[in-house]
Amino acid sequence: MSAPRQPLCKLATAVHHLLLCSLAALSVSADAKVHHHTWDIAYHYKSLDCVNKLAVTINGESPGPTIRATQGDTVVVTVRNSLETENTGIHWHGIRQVGSPWADGTVGVTQCPILPGDTFTYRFVVDRPGTYFYHAHYGMQRVAGLDGMLVVSVPDGVAEPFAYDEDRTVLLMDWWHKSVYEQAVGLASDPLVFVGEPQSLLINGRGVFEPFHCSRAPSASGCSSAPRPAAGCAPPALFTAVPGKTYRLRVGSLTSLSALNFAIEGHSMTVVEADGHYVRPVVVDSLYIYSGESYSVLLTADQDPSRNYWAASHVVARERNTTSAMAILSYAGNDPRAPPPTPRPEGPAWDDARPRLEQSRSLAVAHPDHVVPVPPRPDRALLLLNTQNRIGGHIRWAINGVSLAFPATPYLVSIKRGLRGAYDDQRPPPDTYDYRSYDIASPPTANGTVASKVYRLALGSVVDVVLQNTVALNNKSETHPWHLHGHDFWVLAYGDDGKKFDPERDTNKFNLRDPVMKNTVALHPRGWTAVRFVADNPGVWLFHCHIEAHVYMGMGLVFEEGVDKVGRLPKSIMGCGRSRT
Repeated sequence: MSAPRQPLCKLATAVHHLLLCSLAALSVSADAKVHHHTWDIAYHYKSLDCVNKLAVTINGESPGPTIRATQGDTVVVTVRNSLETENTGIHWHGIRQVGSPWADGTVGVTQCPILPGDTFTYRFVVDRPGTYFYHAHYGMQRVAGLDGMLVVSVPDGVAEPFAYDEDRTVLLMDWWHKSVYEQAVGLASDPLVFVGEPQSLLINGRGVFEPFHCSRAPSASGCSSAPRPAAGCAPPALFTAVPGKTYRLRVGSLTSLSALNFAIEGHSMTVVEADGHYVRPVVVDSLYIYSGESYSVLLTADQDPSRNYWAASHVVARERNTTSAMAILSYAGNDPRAPPPTPRPEGPAWDDARPRLEQSRSLAVAHPDHVVPVPPRPDRALLLLNTQNRIGGHIRWAINGVSLAFPATPYLVSIKRGLRGAYDDQRPPPDTYDYRSYDIASPPTANGTVASKVYRLALGSVVDVVLQNTVALNNKSETHPWHLHGHDFWVLAYGDDGKKFDPERDTNKFNLRDPVMKNTVALHPRGWTAVRFVADNPGVWLFHCHIEAHVYMGMGLVFEEGVDKVGRLPKSIMGCGRSRT
């Protein structure tokens, strides 16, 4: 077991803490290693939910392998694109890419796509411990199963502020039987054809498809002719627990649409890490988790060891029309395939937003020994209105009236090389909206524009971002998980349902004492979320909703900071748009 850890970075100044933490990491990791991986990306027929369909695989598997490394190590992944008719690119979610912005893997922002038949090598340092991911970042390709987990351990001799016996990963996904192409065409059509609810939920890449209405009423009309799981298909094993042992479960969500509630029958969980940062420990019966988020929870095998227990993943925040995923937690000595003797858990009410907001707030406090000081005030504040608009006859998502379109030439290349006109640089995007008069309870009436604009940030400046949610054109308000590339941010506050953010009134609600840092944060229905970060990582970085359909429809923006400080760009990231010349 681990002893209490002394913080590496407690004396770091607010503005320079990222650099100092990175140096501290290297100082305790003198034996840093280089991990080489060679991946072949190709379509294969897979039966992740017992229904055979095409999936994008890594060396024939979906999800891909878990990458494990130690803080300060270098990860090298050589990717061959064998998709034949489809480009690709892989983002290393949560890895800040300090000194390697071209390795972020965001097609259209930091690199050109990897063409069919081509090979591309990602090389980067994992400079802080934690639970992270990798996934496709080209179009909506993540929907097809190109993803996996990336676990970074503390160096030998460095203890964490909690103890456990063994470590397990739990990757949560949702799964469609429609292809990515069908979904993308529907989103770009007029009228809009939405992707719909997923057919299945997956736990560690496995699930059992069962039509939702049939799972609730097996004798309902049409259930006898509905697609049925393959013979012998059953809930997968989560893991086998030894009585008395404490397990660190690294729970991550890479859903393409769904917000989830994860629980293990009869067992409480203590949340100790969020997106690579230690949180003030919070005991929960179940964990609300949004796409792009990761948490470490401690679970002790302290229940009756003579039986098995359900692990369940349920849809929340959207009307539940997908059967919940089930897996089996087995105690040593039991048949790990034997279903528990209890009924399958139903999960919390999908439309009760209050406990989700309360849990977000409870998990937004840093561990007392690992508080990173917050800069006391911002140099720039962005108030961003999140709306759904009809633009040019199509339904798009927009931020302050601007719907993001990725340019043909990656921003990093065009800005570094001074390629004028490669993106929309005529007028800067707006920092705020008319918050005094805007009615967040009514669908938007303005149309907005589609553009490839950039927010230019002064290197080293402190930036506040307040995301304001509204109702969409269907008069509903959804949960949007927002992910920032290249940085971690302090989570300062969440606003209540229906309470519009007012700078004069609400800024004093910010937690400047002990906020946790994260890279992904939930924007709750009709609410607001405030974060703060330091623009101290030279490069170009995407900030976007982590729901695949939403970013595809324009819900995102781009930050540029200190590109003139970025070193010589590798030729391998070029070759598209104006970078061909």
